[in-house]
Amino acid sequence: MSQHVKYRLDQRVVELTPAINRSYAQHLISSGMVRVNGKIITKSGHKITNNDMIVIEQDFKNQKIPKIDIPVIYEDDNCVVINKPVGLLAHSKGDMNKEATVATWLKDRIDVLDFDEPKAKDLNDRYGIVHRLDRGTSGVMICAKNKKTLVYLQRQFTNRKALKTYIAIVRGIPPQNHAIIEMPIERNPKKPQTFRVGSNGKASITEFKLQKSNNKFSSLVLTPKTGRTHQLRVHLSHIGVPIVGDTLYGGPESDRLYLHSSSLTINIPGNITKTFEAKIPESFDNIIK
Repeated sequence: MSQHVKYRLDQRVVELTPAINRSYAQHLISSGMVRVNGKIITKSGHKITNNDMIVIEQDFKNQKIPKIDIPVIYEDDNCVVINKPVGLLAHSKGDMNKEATVATWLKDRIDVLDFDEPKAKDLNDRYGIVHRLDRGTSGVMICAKNKKTLVYLQRQFTNRKALKTYIAIVRGIPPQNHAIIEMPIERNPKKPQTFRVGSNGKASITEFKLQKSNNKFSSLVLTPKTGRTHQLRVHLSHIGVPIVGDTLYGGPESDRLYLHSSSLTINIPGNITKTFEAKIPESFDNIIK
């Protein structure tokens, strides 16, 4: 790369330490842990060249993962259902990323050896993680406490037997009050961390219903029939109503991503069908009011 080409500091930090993600790189920078040519830089968007000397001062190996509390909706010997807070990752993307996640919280509730995975390090300690919610998405998330339950629950997601319902606040009004979006989703080669509707993508189906609107913003009830990465965000952006706070897909800036997993209906061990619900945050109603 030419030394005259400028690019972002957080991008370079991720390149130098690929085990961490972009968000954690930004955390390191804002915390004063990154020096450029000997000077501490705290802005993630600071422009650098390939000729600049980058030093990351964090001691990843000795850093301890903090303990956190997560609201529990339901728990038995086989599974635990939580109301995932906004901003929390389902699991870490690398051993060097020492932030607390659902997976690190879950570790105290399970017998890791029960999972008997020969490539535990490759799994990044994702024991018990049945499905994922994006960092910015809050709400219902089910986790397994043993390997048998993990397989049992994941099979229902794979076979589309688990019924998921989300609430989203979007900018504008959807073209119909009730419709099914059936558009394939593929990774965006021009921006690999994002996805887009494309003919080479995987089949993706989202049903939505308009709940209420104030003409500027609308509240939608979403029922995904498939579970592609960023599916709801991509589909809503594509039809012209991006989610509030979803700047990655054209949504207006806000204090959070206004997407909430409000309910999950699934069969748990014992052949018991249950519906778990997480109360919609007050801020969602405040935007519409």
